[in-house]
Amino acid sequence: MIYVGVDVAKDKHDCFIMSSEGEILFDVFTIPNSMGGFDDLFSKITSASGDLEKVKVGLEATGHYSYNLLGFLLDKGLSPFVINPLHTNLYRKSLSLRKTKTDKVDARTIAVMLASDVSLKSYTDTAYHNEELKSLTRYRFTKVKERAKLKSSISRLVNILFPELEKLVPSIHMVSVYALLSEFPGAHHVASAHMTRLKSLLHDASKGRYDRDKAVEFRDAARNSIGSRMPAKSLEMKHTISLIRELDSEIEEIESAIKGIMDEMASPILTIPSIGYRMGAMILAEIGDFSRFESPDKILAYAGLSPSTYQSGQLTSSYSHMEKRGSRYLRYALFNASKFVCHWDVHFCGLSCKETFRWQALQCGDFSCSEEIGQIDICFRKIPAALHANCLILQYSIF
Repeated sequence: MIYVGVDVAKDKHDCFIMSSEGEILFDVFTIPNSMGGFDDLFSKITSASGDLEKVKVGLEATGHYSYNLLGFLLDKGLSPFVINPLHTNLYRKSLSLRKTKTDKVDARTIAVMLASDVSLKSYTDTAYHNEELKSLTRYRFTKVKERAKLKSSISRLVNILFPELEKLVPSIHMVSVYALLSEFPGAHHVASAHMTRLKSLLHDASKGRYDRDKAVEFRDAARNSIGSRMPAKSLEMKHTISLIRELDSEIEEIESAIKGIMDEMASPILTIPSIGYRMGAMILAEIGDFSRFESPDKILAYAGLSPSTYQSGQLTSSYSHMEKRGSRYLRYALFNASKFVCHWDVHFCGLSCKETFRWQALQCGDFSCSEEIGQIDICFRKIPAALHANCLILQYSIF
């Protein structure tokens, strides 16, 4: 067996090749991040072993820097292993007490890890092609956060320019309200607006739900408003609404692409109550190949939802916190999806209640209560996030 360790960087990669007997076939060498460098690495691998099935290539998970190299190795028929940098860091420290950390040392450490028969799962072609869905879901997550910040700015500006508006509408984040504020960004603008134009604007933007009486109500409130006259804030209001509209269009386009991929995958995760295209796509994109995980607990650990454990001598920690080591996107998706699964599915609602009783009994040692349906809402609020996620994964594993 041949073991290849690659330390990935932006412009170059450090590589080390050794045999299963510990013989150094190629000491640490550096290749550029180019097709010529990739070909040089592959030629050295093939010269070391003609059978690619007897070659293991390991590299750290370094985000987008390793993506092109992974694609090259998979196209050549190799099965690379993507290793958590925290894992390699701890393994390197276990080999020596010296504080030595270089790219060359890391390349050698990765090769030694592969040779030490550490339980690692190879990076599959499925996981590689799943990167497109992961990129789309993470891109959408970023855009939604940007839009949420802009909506908070709208709330702040409305409180300054037209604070009475919030009491006149169900929500200020409506198409009709945005249309009003985009043209009349302030109470004094609405107060001086022509009634015909104001009525027409509200009628068209609300698709007929707001009539002349609503327009009169808006104008009367504006004429008695305590809102400030600040041209700078009004300009900020108009620009912020324009940005929100642009983000709405971009998010819709992203979601359309996500739905297209999910339709091709035809995943059974969409059959779980309360899980739609967006949440299901994020879960599938972050987990990737389910065959890499032997149990639901492994997925919880991968998401960072598993509880931390600390015990030393007679000291045992009574308050276990979430580890939060892993994909924060997967952690967000599992936590939110599991809440709604337990809310809408009777089976998992009862299971969450049962697990909560058991968890509380373990925590205090003397807990008892009935498992009546009336207790479900109380238990649902107390159930740990890890149990929510476990319920979701267990149901998904049934299919």
